[in-house]
Formats: sequence, C-alpha cells, structure tokens
Amino acid sequence: MTGTGAELAALRARVAELEAERSALAALVDDRGEELAVAARMLRARAATMTGVVDAITEQSVVGTDSDGVVRVWNPGAERLLGLPRADVVRRHRVTDFHDPAELAGRGLAALVATAAERGSDVRDWTYVAADGTRRTVSVAVTPRADDGGPGGWTFVGTDVTGVREAERLKDQFVALVSHELRTPLSSVLGYLELVLDDPALGADTRRYLDVVARNAARLERLVGDLLFTAQVEAGRFPLVPGEADLGTLVHAAEESARVTAAAAGVTLAARVPAGGPVVPGDAVRLGQALDNLVSNAVKFTPRGGRVDLTVVAAPDEVRVSVADTGVGVPAAEQAGLGTRFTRGSNVRRSVPGAGLGLAITRAIATAHGGRLELVSTEGRGTTATLVLPR
Repeated sequence: MTGTGAELAALRARVAELEAERSALAALVDDRGEELAVAARMLRARAATMTGVVDAITEQSVVGTDSDGVVRVWNPGAERLLGLPRADVVRRHRVTDFHDPAELAGRGLAALVATAAERGSDVRDWTYVAADGTRRTVSVAVTPRADDGGPGGWTFVGTDVTGVREAERLKDQFVALVSHELRTPLSSVLGYLELVLDDPALGADTRRYLDVVARNAARLERLVGDLLFTAQVEAGRFPLVPGEADLGTLVHAAEESARVTAAAAGVTLAARVPAGGPVVPGDAVRLGQALDNLVSNAVKFTPRGGRVDLTVVAAPDEVRVSVADTGVGVPAAEQAGLGTRFTRGSNVRRSVPGAGLGLAITRAIATAHGGRLELVSTEGRGTTATLVLPR
C-alpha cells in the first residue's frame, strides 16, 4: 500500500471512530433530553400544586416577596384582606406598602424581617392598611425563602385577629373596671370587720362566724388584686421595683407561709436551699409573689399524704427554683394551655376552688425579669414548676 493509501485508510478509520462517538453522544443527549423533559414536567407539576395550595388558602393572606420586598405571590386571602387583585399588586407593590408606616419606624422591610432573619421565623401582630384605608390587626408569621442556596425573599402569612384583639381589650377593661369597683367596698368591709373583732365583749360564736367572714373577704380581696394585676400585665403596665432579691430568703418565706395550710391538708413541705443566697436582680416583692403562687398551688393540688419539695439550684448564669409536688397533675392534652388566664385542669375544676390566675401571674413575673416558667406534669403523679431567672 502506498503512503497515500495508508493515510486514506487511517483517515477513514478516524472518521468511523468519530461517527461512532457522535452516535454515542446523540444517544446520550437523547437520554439526557428525556430526563430533562421529565424533570421539567415534574417541576411544572410541583409549581402548579404549590400555586393551587396557596390559592386555596382564603382565610389567611399569603404574600411572597423577593429579597427587596417586592411582591411576587399574592393569594386570594390577601386579595380579600387588603382589597386588591393579584394583577394590581404582583411586581408593582412592596409588602411595606400595606403596613402602618408608624410601626415600620422608618426602617422599611428591615422592621418586618429582622427577627426572622436572625431566628429563622417570627410571629407578631402588625397593622395592615387595606386599599380603602381600613386598618386591620393581623398576626403575621414571617419566614425567609432561599433560592439556590442564596437569599430568595420572604413569605408573610397573616391571620386577621382584629376581632380577637378587640374582644381581649374589652375583656381586660371589664376585668379592670370590676376589680377596681370591688376593691373599695371590700376594703371598707375588712376595715369594719377588724373593728368589730377587736371588741372584747364579742361572744365566742359570733367571733367564730365573723372570722369566717373575714377570711373569705380577705380571699376575695386577694382575687381582686390578682385580677387587677393580670389586667395591668395585659395592658403593658407591669409595675416592677428594680433591686436585688435573695431567693433563699424568698423560698423560706414561701415555705413558712404555706406551712400551716400544708399541715392542715396533711401534705409534707420541705425546702433545700444552698447557703448564702443566691441573689438575683429583680423585684423581691413580685418574685416572692411568684413563689407563693407556686407553693400554694402545689399544696392545694396535692392530696393528703403527699409531698411538696422546694429546690434551688444555682448556676453561673441562672438560678432555677423548682416546686415539685406529688399531686393530681394535669391531663396531657391540656398542658399547652397552662399559664394562661382562667385556665384550670379539667380534673380539678369542680373539686378544688380557684380562678386559674396563679400560674398566669407567675409566668408574667418570670418574663418581666427576663426569665421563664417551665412546667412538667403527669396526670395522677404530680407537677414540677420551675422558675428560671438570670443572674
């Protein structure tokens, strides 16, 4: 074979190799193309499903924005709440256009999303302003949305709570009014009872009857005080006197206050407090009130023969005061509501008197001190309430 013939044969062989590679690449492209087509169809179906889900939500407004707050998603709930159709809003308005400017305090979108950006989510009340100027109180859940690993925008899910908040306001006003109107005559009743009981000529039977009246009047006065206190908490007028509180002294005082009641009920009461405190910053009177509530609750809900233990554990950054009882406990399904006003376990509503204010007051006091109230309960076995306070 001549040199030219050999070169031609080599060229043909190379062409054949390239043809084979082309065929293989074409087959691969066809396969990948089918995969991409399937993936595209799946993505379109998923997007259609998500759009259908969002559009099916009519009782809550769902607003999705880009990272600058420009509206990209506007569901029928948002149309109903704010009075504008989707076509008039998407890509034409920012979410801040529908908020009370006073609440944004000149910070724009940052006022709405700062907490969600830091913690991953945020839920709080905001004032929405509709197209016709109507103002609505809306509980808004804010969450960040990521696109391809980067910041994609924000999702705002709002629930209109205007009626609920107004009802709460009226209820608080009513409670405060009734409590205030009751306190004045009660103070007069207790004052005159004290004068009568000081009379040495008072017969034994009459004195016993009046003692019962005085105890119940004092109990009613405490209840009125609790009602006024909770009304102050709800109104944001929580009075605190800053200072230092010796928790050891307060725990022993709470134990001493409850000792007579515990003994009469056949309940053993014990306290374990480390020597020399500990001392935390705060209002000693309010913290003492919180501990009194926890101890009296524990004694009240513990049957005869039971036990209540008070324990103080100090750590470098916090102090934990626990009140553990062997009482009736709270049904598991009702534990989420513990600590809200007028809430009591269904297993004690008829058998044990009370208004359901003690834990609500204690939780408010803990929160006002930058702490928290932890509750763990097992029905039929007891409850442990722990007051956690920063040092």
